[in-house]
Amino acid sequence: MGVAMRYRKIRVIAGKGVGHGRFSEALRGLAIDKADWVYAVGDSVLNVYSAEGKVLRHWNTERPGYAVAAAADGRVFVGEAGHIEIFDGGGKLLDTWRDPERLGLVTTICLTDEHVLVGDVKARCIRRYDLSGQFINNIGDDNRMRGFRLPNQHLDFVVDARDVIHAANSGKHRVERYTLEGKLLGHFGRFGGQDPAGFAGCCNPTNISMTPKGDIVVTEKAGPRVKLYDVNGKLLALFGEKDFDPGCKNMDVAVDSSSRAYVVDTVRLEICVYEPEAPGATTRPAAAGSDGVKR
Repeated sequence: MGVAMRYRKIRVIAGKGVGHGRFSEALRGLAIDKADWVYAVGDSVLNVYSAEGKVLRHWNTERPGYAVAAAADGRVFVGEAGHIEIFDGGGKLLDTWRDPERLGLVTTICLTDEHVLVGDVKARCIRRYDLSGQFINNIGDDNRMRGFRLPNQHLDFVVDARDVIHAANSGKHRVERYTLEGKLLGHFGRFGGQDPAGFAGCCNPTNISMTPKGDIVVTEKAGPRVKLYDVNGKLLALFGEKDFDPGCKNMDVAVDSSSRAYVVDTVRLEICVYEPEAPGATTRPAAAGSDGVKR
């Protein structure tokens, strides 16, 4: 298979265990802020790491976190079952959004200048709120299926610089694009079988992010791997096929300002970090993780 780009694994952050910066039962959601700090939620804790994997801050959440988003003003949003907690950058709880009619299981939060977009698995749609928490409209439920097809019980999406939503509709084997008002703009992807450019299995891709250039990064399960597409659906890179526990699914992914991809191993409870290689570069061994162990 010819691909336009290659990525190499450079480090591992966190890992399964008890103690500073680790997770004992679950690691589910990732976000990266404008300083390239990495926010990770799972168990009932939020850990903040530097890009190099050093633990910078950590605090508890009321319930286990499934999603996290870091706002430009320093606030941190954590999606949980039934509500969203909002903290300042030091972990002080500022507010809790409770919307019993609309907030089921929150697996994704994305922020724009004027809106908070929430992926609700229970309703199989994206909810749009204003910055004060007032509901505006649903996205993705105006179709024959009355929502996204989500066999994985997970809904993930990303918003680009033009406020276009790119959502992983795993049951349809495609990435869909929506306006904030809920209009479907287009999509790419198909069931691919053995074709790496397509999406294999019952339900892929599961998670999605975007590079600073605007390319789409997705993760897949069975077997777990990472792929990079341009916005039109051309496959640019495939990597990580041997790096994750085979039982991984719903592997969240986030991308920093240098186009490094941070991917959750949901079994080992660690974050694998990849960087794009320069053309013609020779692959080097992976660097040690934050605990000094090479993986």
